Amino acid sequence: MRELPLFVVESGDKSIATRYYLLTFVLHEQSDRITSKIQVYEQTLAAADLPNIPFHSEPLLNGHDDYENLGLTQRKKLLVSFNVLAQRLPIQHKTFLYKRSEFPNIEKLAARMRRDASEMIADHLAYFQGFDHVKLYYDNGQAIVKKALDEAIYSTLSKEAVVKKRTTMTEYRLAQVADYLCTIELAAVKYAAKENGATYDKFFGGVGSFKKNWLKQARRKMLRS
Repeated sequence: MRELPLFVVESGDKSIATRYYLLTFVLHEQSDRITSKIQVYEQTLAAADLPNIPFHSEPLLNGHDDYENLGLTQRKKLLVSFNVLAQRLPIQHKTFLYKRSEFPNIEKLAARMRRDASEMIADHLAYFQGFDHVKLYYDNGQAIVKKALDEAIYSTLSKEAVVKKRTTMTEYRLAQVADYLCTIELAAVKYAAKENGATYDKFFGGVGSFKKNWLKQARRKMLRS
């Protein structure tokens, strides 16, 4: 049985104060085993005396939660190590950007998200239909996102779409990769708008360094038309 896990994360929320809303999809064919690559990543952390903690971009960049007691140098090394993992994994991804100012209400935003997700699947319909199951992994709790994804998948595919909780470390790592890629795309938006600020500069460098060393690498695995 061929299965396609589809991991989804978001950046932003439905509040009026949010300027950008991003939705990132990561596709990973179940038959492409990644356990050994994750093991190498974890061994790299151990060799560098870095903590093997779940990767979360926003707390890492800002030194919050699990990263509260880690110095800037350690957090930079964690970010670089996770970037290496993301580049080695057999994945594809797609990110949609929404400027909150372009949507008068949350219903309009949800409708646009649903349309974009449907078109993404329709543009690659033969690929998606080549799997027995497309498994959707999303549990960030925003009802508008879940509703848009459900409607997009069920209206576009004749296959069964399974929404379920993450149950294995492999699935959890792929969800973290989606989080990482979403953060890179958000950074691209902010660099372009000259809103990057000191935090991004500390981790990614100036706009030239970011584009060459981070954005270019991330987009090598973009889902192509």
